[in-house]
Amino acid sequence: MKKNLRNILALALGLMTTVSFAQDWNVDSRTRIDMSGDGDKMSTDQRVTVGTAWGGDNWGIVLSSDVNYTTLDGEEVSAEVYEAYATTDLFGFASMNIGRQALSYGSGVFVGTNDWSANRNTVDGMTFAIDNDLVGLDLGLTSVNDDAGSSTDNMWINASKSSGDWSANLLYLSSTLNDGEAVTNMGLDFAYSAMGGALDLNVSYNTSGDEGEMMDLSGTYTVNDDMSLTAGMASVGEDGFAYSAGGNMSGDWMSHGNLGQLAANEENLYVGGSYNMGDFSLAATMSTVTNTLDENYERSVTDISVGYSLNDNAALSYRMVTDNNGGDTDANYNWLTLTVTP
Repeated sequence: MKKNLRNILALALGLMTTVSFAQDWNVDSRTRIDMSGDGDKMSTDQRVTVGTAWGGDNWGIVLSSDVNYTTLDGEEVSAEVYEAYATTDLFGFASMNIGRQALSYGSGVFVGTNDWSANRNTVDGMTFAIDNDLVGLDLGLTSVNDDAGSSTDNMWINASKSSGDWSANLLYLSSTLNDGEAVTNMGLDFAYSAMGGALDLNVSYNTSGDEGEMMDLSGTYTVNDDMSLTAGMASVGEDGFAYSAGGNMSGDWMSHGNLGQLAANEENLYVGGSYNMGDFSLAATMSTVTNTLDENYERSVTDISVGYSLNDNAALSYRMVTDNNGGDTDANYNWLTLTVTP
């Protein structure tokens, strides 16, 4: 504990020194109380992110750090660098970033930040953004390390384009796993706004390895400025789908804040809506997961959240999830989250 506290104080001193000379800085604090189960867990996690940025006309340096404080049958304090990269202009043709970066492309299935977690996803390496008027083009050479010591080397090309009522994003990702196995992934996301912007249609099609497939089709209808309704279906093919460890869906409710991975032949039919009442907001989603080869399997999930804006700098939200995991017993998850930004 003393060693962790010493490291955190040293890191905080370094951050305060860099902030004092920075051209821009930001702070984000999230305090979350986990009241899952029967409501007797009461684990509190606080994540404070301090970021700084400085540079010139053709270069820049970005540095941010996460300090996590968790209480559950004792105390645990940790601190780590969240982002630390240098950026520079390459002769007006492209921009290059080198270092640790938090990135998200398309729907975030393969490359996403997982902002729900205390320890969010980052990649170490180089990324290039090609400057042109035709299409947004990003190239990446990065490495991802997990807590078990395994590493994945990634090389990707991401192309994005938007015009008028539509937008599209195409990600081609080649990954080399720790054992030397090479895997090719591809994700295509397309969005179209119809009815004068009242109806948003979204399609996400993703392939992993040689045969794995996952598709998500959804539509969101804006009833008025305060209310919207959403319906959709996500499905996985008969050969399953290999979820990326660096994506937003590779975990579960506790690690990623969503129902997680679908198995082979599973379909998730979901409906939901949101309503804003000034400082108050309400959202609910009901999901039903079935298996096309097992008519007796059915997983039911209810996800309800209520939010309140305390002021321009702070917001409080409560989230309640009920998930039977395809059985007869419900698992209950409850979170109370306070977010503060200056």
